[in-house]
Amino acid sequence: MALDNRQSDLESLRIDRSQSADVKAPLWARRYIQIGVAIVLLLIVVRGVSAVLAGNSVEVETSRASGETNTVLSASGYIVAHHKINVNSKVTGRVESIGVEKGDKVKEGQVLVRLESQEFRAQEEQARGYVQTAAGRLAELQNGSRPEEVQQAEHNLSEARATAANDKISLDRNKDLFTQGVSSKQALDDAIAKYESSQQRVNSLEQSFRMSKIGPRAEQIEQARGSLTQAKGQLAYAQSQLEATLIRAPVNGTILERTAEKGELITAQFASAAEGGPVGSVVALADLNDLQVELDISQDDFARLGAKQKGIVSVDAFPDRKYQGVIAEISPEANRQKATVQVKVQILNPDEFLRPEMNASVRFLPKEGEARGSGVFVPTAAVRSDGAKKYVFVVTGSRVDRRDISVVGPRSGGFAVEGVKEGDTLVTTAPATLKDGNPVKIKGQK
Repeated sequence: MALDNRQSDLESLRIDRSQSADVKAPLWARRYIQIGVAIVLLLIVVRGVSAVLAGNSVEVETSRASGETNTVLSASGYIVAHHKINVNSKVTGRVESIGVEKGDKVKEGQVLVRLESQEFRAQEEQARGYVQTAAGRLAELQNGSRPEEVQQAEHNLSEARATAANDKISLDRNKDLFTQGVSSKQALDDAIAKYESSQQRVNSLEQSFRMSKIGPRAEQIEQARGSLTQAKGQLAYAQSQLEATLIRAPVNGTILERTAEKGELITAQFASAAEGGPVGSVVALADLNDLQVELDISQDDFARLGAKQKGIVSVDAFPDRKYQGVIAEISPEANRQKATVQVKVQILNPDEFLRPEMNASVRFLPKEGEARGSGVFVPTAAVRSDGAKKYVFVVTGSRVDRRDISVVGPRSGGFAVEGVKEGDTLVTTAPATLKDGNPVKIKGQK
């Protein structure tokens, strides 16, 4: 009985298809449903095909074709100041003050550093005193004796002559007395000695009187003049030492480095690497309007360049800025270890964007009179050979197309070719099995 009830319940749940068969959806609704289903199926197919293709894509490295075919040679190096100056002191002294900071622009003759100057000022005063003494002595000799001095010498001579005459009378008297036996021999000898002494004094004063009237000898004047010259030289040296306590900028430029501080000892002889020891230089400066690019050119490429050859300079920091350059210096000696020759390129139009030690590249142009190149530049790695034919792979969308090319001529790092356009993406690194039409994926791109 229970089974019969369950069977009747199930039959009551069945759908009455006799009624639903008579109800149909509108035509427009059925069309929309069909279109939606078709779109969903198409998306599934496209995704599946894309997944399959992506799984078969070849990873490649690329480079762009460039229109710069007038390049004879490209090289990289560093910007350097044409004249970098390490400013030293001519004297040894302690820093009293520093008037500049790194990056300051200075003018020639501007005081950069002051050293303590007390002892140098004292030496200058001492030397000045020596000059005054030597000058006075020379003037004395050149002017000769004064009238008063000549008159005094004459009076002294007259006095000595009178004394000598009196001593002569005394001598004569003593001779007579000795002859008469009145005076002793000792008294006579004393009179003789006194007279001779008086006579010698007269002779000496006569010479002094003549010299006072004639004046000093020429040799004495020259000796005094030499002493004055020596004293003046000592004064000039002392003044130069005093002036050297003011360390000035030798040229117009910009302070690149400051190596001394207030209170440090600056030496003009031997600097010390020890902490607290004397320092050899105070600042380093350079004229940033006089910049060069220092390059090491391979000996294999060196023959392509010549004196005064022009080039275009660019720096990594500002790749959109270009500067005119010209070869200013070619080293007369090669570097054996590097197999290079150093070349310096003068930057003709530097500006505030350039700094010493920046990475820089120079693209050298053909020499005057040489034909300029044509075609498009492609790197060496992008060029492939198929027998006598040369070709490149150009990335178009997600595939590569083979393009046959004709080489116009060699260039630094590649070739000038015809058959591709400037800006084309060229395959430089890829498996040897890469063929025309293969799907590719550029390395580094998602």
